[in-house]
Amino acid sequence: MNVLVTGGAGFIGSHLIEKCLKKSYSIVALDNLSTGCRENLASFSAFKSFQFVEGSVLDTSLVNELVEQVDLVYHLAAAVGVRLIVEKPVQTITTNIIGTENILAAAEKKKVKLVLASTSEIYGKSEMLPFKEDGDMLLGPTTNSRWSYACSKAIDEFLGLAYWKEKRIPVTIARLFNTIGPRQVGQYGMVVPRFVNQALKNEPITVYGSGKQTRVFCDVEDSVEALIAMGETDQSNGQIFNLGGLEEISIKELAQLVKKLCQSESEVQMIPYEEAYEAGFEDLNRRVPDIEKAEKVLHFVPKNSLEMTLNKIINYIKK
Repeated sequence: MNVLVTGGAGFIGSHLIEKCLKKSYSIVALDNLSTGCRENLASFSAFKSFQFVEGSVLDTSLVNELVEQVDLVYHLAAAVGVRLIVEKPVQTITTNIIGTENILAAAEKKKVKLVLASTSEIYGKSEMLPFKEDGDMLLGPTTNSRWSYACSKAIDEFLGLAYWKEKRIPVTIARLFNTIGPRQVGQYGMVVPRFVNQALKNEPITVYGSGKQTRVFCDVEDSVEALIAMGETDQSNGQIFNLGGLEEISIKELAQLVKKLCQSESEVQMIPYEEAYEAGFEDLNRRVPDIEKAEKVLHFVPKNSLEMTLNKIINYIKK
């Protein structure tokens, strides 16, 4: 199978490519290297079935050319990370919406299947837990740039489902919940690599907000298995799936666990949101997925515990 992975040099994209190459797929990776990096792709250069193209999903002619060559598209290219979203809202909105529209329009021309990566941010401040795929969104005001990412990804989902409904383009949507693993970087606000780097250097582990906010983290290996399944089954067409882990943990507890696993002497330091990001920043109190639908259709069962994944990340960063 010939596959295009947009955002292929990124954290999730590179892990997806690695798995696809093991399945003997031919892969084209498209990335503008704004947040991804060539190092993530270095080990794939030995594969004749792998090609890297440096470019943007905003380049319509390039997108059309690449989609024309493949049977399946994984669209992962997007603005990522809370810090990047707060600091560069224009880039967030244009990359996510226009980039996705370009990919969908190209997919329509060849009737190519598309797996679209979305986010748990879609649910916003909803308290209808655990989050189900047909649950309501509850987002903050447009004056708070924090919510621009969730809104842009919601538009992506609406577009994807519209192409499925109106033009019968086989589109599947993956709502990813706090995916973590080796190769993820902390500079854009990703909490786990940031904590691990701080702990290994015996620097203060900085927890933003109260630390009582909870998350459910999912190993990238488990997420990628589900993404592969989405691409391989027609049962996923026109569907949305939550992809997340099983263990809910507060951010303060996460900091303490990272400190323990790193055998660190770091102190855990609380930082108000307005110091970490901007005045008026809002966060989600709890983010917990219902993954029953993914279990039923995709046979998705997370195999890696949080502690197992944290140890993999720690070992990777040490190296």
